Amino acid sequence: MCYPSRRNSGRPILRVPDTPHVRARPHRRSKLKHRRIPSKRVAMAGTAVLALVAAGATFQTANASDAVPQSDARTLSADSAGTLAATLDKDLGADAAGSYYDSEAKNLVVNVVDEAAAEQVRQAGGKAKLVQHTLAELKTARQTLADKASVPGTSWAVDPVSNKVVVTADRTVGKADWAKLGKVVDGLGSKAELNRSAGEFKPLIAGGDAIWGDGARCSLGFNVVKDGEPYFLTAGHCTESITSWSDSQGGSEIGANEGSSFPDNDYGLVKYTSDVEHPSEVDLYDGSTQAISQAGDAAVGMSVTRSGSTTQVHDGEVTALDATVNYGSGDIVNGLIQTTVCAEPGDSGGALFSGDTALGLTSGGSGDCSSGGETFFQPVPEALAAYGAEIG
Repeated sequence: MCYPSRRNSGRPILRVPDTPHVRARPHRRSKLKHRRIPSKRVAMAGTAVLALVAAGATFQTANASDAVPQSDARTLSADSAGTLAATLDKDLGADAAGSYYDSEAKNLVVNVVDEAAAEQVRQAGGKAKLVQHTLAELKTARQTLADKASVPGTSWAVDPVSNKVVVTADRTVGKADWAKLGKVVDGLGSKAELNRSAGEFKPLIAGGDAIWGDGARCSLGFNVVKDGEPYFLTAGHCTESITSWSDSQGGSEIGANEGSSFPDNDYGLVKYTSDVEHPSEVDLYDGSTQAISQAGDAAVGMSVTRSGSTTQVHDGEVTALDATVNYGSGDIVNGLIQTTVCAEPGDSGGALFSGDTALGLTSGGSGDCSSGGETFFQPVPEALAAYGAEIG
């Protein structure tokens, strides 16, 4: 695992702790014979993750109701629900108020603010839910938070289930900043809620098979192809600190950085420089792998899996999209997938996936795999588009 420390520049520096973290499953090998590609869950980079316990104050609750007459909603897979959600979001326009996947009923739940929009949702096969706030109103609330309450150690994201912006302050946020956050959140009324975390938001270094450089360890996310040549994706906070990579500590180079984006984003592209295997699959750490055939978008309520070199394989659920996390020292990352999947240092860059679909790269979070917590992931489709690469 890698723990980032801070240089004068405020960027994370990766270093290896003296003792390893407890692993969820026995580690199968020390070298990367195969480049494993996790999909459909978010991967993150960075430092230690501590348990995130929501023990905060809720300032307001949104008026949401399920009392909309329903025709039978279509039974959908998570992927199909995501596709329908994107279509309805475009069709509803200003009436869009968010959506999420009900994994038990296998329905897409779509928030609406009037009966006309509700009928449109029902006709498309979704389940309509009357809520108070449109997405535009919640995005305005997010902007207010960014302008008036950008405090290190905080995150915020739209929660479509509660129809509000959920703000979380970690344990490093002091009384003065907590009061500042409370005042801004209280002023947003039913559009926002403030929670206190017992953990600390940090980047996590790890994901998939281990990759090493300059004495630090991260995780490989997904193998990709660009212009017919093999590359892999990992976390940007890893590639900001390390330029040359090996599949073992002190080993020979297997890849060198081609691109890096951190903060704001958290993704990096590494080109293979040696003749090693690079299949499009993710290591499941039980002697088997999950083949990855595509990249896709996560959906709130989707069940996802993460693979990383510290804690191996863990499952969870997507709780929010387009999340913003302030890791401190100017390291603010936007557009992340927020999940209940646990992660620990060294898992940074690792794969988040669902079935054969790559979803995210591990960025950071708060918690551990003994007590739980939250982990944030950089969406894979955005990274692929930035570099002109594809899964393969």
